[in-house]
Amino acid sequence: RSKALSDEENLKLFGKCNNPNGHGHNYKVTVTVRGEIDPVSGMVMNLTDLKEYMQEAIMEPLDHKNLDKDVPYFAEVVSTTENLAVFIWENLLRLLPRGILHKVEVQETEQNVVVYKGEETIVK
Repeated sequence: RSKALSDEENLKLFGKCNNPNGHGHNYKVTVTVRGEIDPVSGMVMNLTDLKEYMQEAIMEPLDHKNLDKDVPYFAEVVSTTENLAVFIWENLLRLLPRGILHKVEVQETEQNVVVYKGEETIVK
């Protein structure tokens, strides 16, 4: 729901997802990193470290939250799957080693998947 649109425009644009009181989703997030494979560890980065970064960047600010009411970022940004992917990307970018983040994939449903690669967004 966008504050910038009328009730009629919100209904037309967002359909059944248009609810002034919000509605819930269980998102699936996939993070892809890229880079040189360390010859000793055989990894681009330690997966335990990646899980910790994902906990801080994704789970802590978003898990069991009303995005529109509990997450300051979404006070002025419409909480679409696309904008959620951007939010996650920006949070991870601040934590991960520079240049390692390749893409963030947010799956709202099996039919609604967004892939964000910085400036490049792909909607499946």
